[in-house]
Amino acid sequence: MSIQWFPGHMNAAKKKAAEQMADVDVVIEVVDARLPAASCNPLVEELRKFRQRPCLKILNKIDLADPNATAAWIRHFEQDKTVTAYAMTTKKQSDVAQVIGKARKLAPHRNEPTKPLRMMIMGIPNVGKSTLMNALLKRRVAKVGDEPAVTKTQQKIYLDINTAIIDTPGLLWPKIEMPSDGLALAASHAIGANALIEDEVAEWLAELLLARYPELLAARYKLKPEGMDGVAVVERVAQLRGYRLRGGDWDYEKASHMLLQDYRSGALGRISLETPETRAAALAVFMEEERVKAENAAAKAAEKEAERMKGKRGT
Repeated sequence: MSIQWFPGHMNAAKKKAAEQMADVDVVIEVVDARLPAASCNPLVEELRKFRQRPCLKILNKIDLADPNATAAWIRHFEQDKTVTAYAMTTKKQSDVAQVIGKARKLAPHRNEPTKPLRMMIMGIPNVGKSTLMNALLKRRVAKVGDEPAVTKTQQKIYLDINTAIIDTPGLLWPKIEMPSDGLALAASHAIGANALIEDEVAEWLAELLLARYPELLAARYKLKPEGMDGVAVVERVAQLRGYRLRGGDWDYEKASHMLLQDYRSGALGRISLETPETRAAALAVFMEEERVKAENAAAKAAEKEAERMKGKRGT
């Protein structure tokens, strides 16, 4: 299943962010620590590199992510000398308190009333941008909700006379190339419910958990992972919770939703959907598949052209 979601307001947000980037010193990109690469918006990279702006990449929700995977991602991102990576959770004020200092180190020349540090918070929907904004200000100025795309417009606010920050709407990109990225984003609640089928997302998540975190599935749902597939895991959730339809069949849809909720809330445990190694492997497979598709398409086009020319000579 290929999942795509790019509501109209996101296109307007992209244009506004491109305009605003010229007047920004540091880009603060918030990503989901459970899927740091899949939740990195390539548009953010494109815009900030065009303007040559440094990036403070915040891996948020580390309380939900596998700590070993998070450490690996920090090392991976900081191979780019224009990036400082910081793992944190907005639930801890001590973590939030370090954000401005880390951003200031990326633009040390901006630290006075005539030259305030200008930051822009960017990222995909539902990764915690607005929550971070509110935590930095220690008051509620940005809308927050457990749904993607709560923030629809930009707002600029001064933290003090030396520091200004712009909150932007959650921004996806027009086409998610790798199907597994779309599924990971959907599982992590970064995509609107109208753009996905929860049963299929839950099955994909269950397959991944069987491969990487079978012990967490076993503990949560009292199952034996050996020999199971994603469908069997979802069915086990239905059995354990007693989810039945009127006719007596298991309520697969409700069980799928519960599995996703258990992952999103952390009830299953600390889980990362990707590591730098699994990301590289998935990307290699995707690129090979795309190469084969391109070769097949070229071969079909050549065959069609040969048949056309043959028919033309025959006349």
